[in-house]
Amino acid sequence: MKGRNINWQPNELAWIETNRHMERPVAHKIFCKKFQRSDIKISAYTALCKRKGWLTGRTGRFVVGRPPANKGKKMPFSANSARTQFKKGHLGGKAKEKKKPIGTERITKDGYLEIKIHNNLPLQSRWRAVHLIRWEDTNSPIPDGHCLKCLDGDRSNTDPNNWTCIPRALLPRLAGRWAVPYDAAPAELKPVILTVAKLNHAKHQATKTKDQ
Repeated sequence: MKGRNINWQPNELAWIETNRHMERPVAHKIFCKKFQRSDIKISAYTALCKRKGWLTGRTGRFVVGRPPANKGKKMPFSANSARTQFKKGHLGGKAKEKKKPIGTERITKDGYLEIKIHNNLPLQSRWRAVHLIRWEDTNSPIPDGHCLKCLDGDRSNTDPNNWTCIPRALLPRLAGRWAVPYDAAPAELKPVILTVAKLNHAKHQATKTKDQ
């Protein structure tokens, strides 16, 4: 009660300290009923707990793994809110402006030709390199640990004959780590660089297997 001191009895204080972990509105209601203290307001009860350091232990944060309070509950229908809710499949604003139809082609910043194949999630799966599609249609799925390497240096050339399947471990050798970079080499040297890289890689793999 504001304006005068509250006379707290020892047994009352002991009960409040013992039950300090309860939610204060609930604890206050039980306290008032138990000790017939209708003169104690929730503000006075809370102030006492803070002065004594009798904290509830709650931080105000959501506990990891704790189910939401509204889990399984449906939002009550409201005509006003329903009028402004997004409808399934609705697109507007920037999303509508940027949406491309299936079959749209684009050139990536690395020079690869891609085509949109679906509108589902995840977003990064909506586009696929055309040279991968054409190569797999002509040959077979690319094995794990392998990739396609452009032969003539023109990554927008999606002709399956312009691509070869190589181990990914071969890429550092073709990038110029130990020799002339494949993509920067003259056309007449590209086959030689690729062949040498394959031989060196095979030699390295054989040596590694022998050591094991």
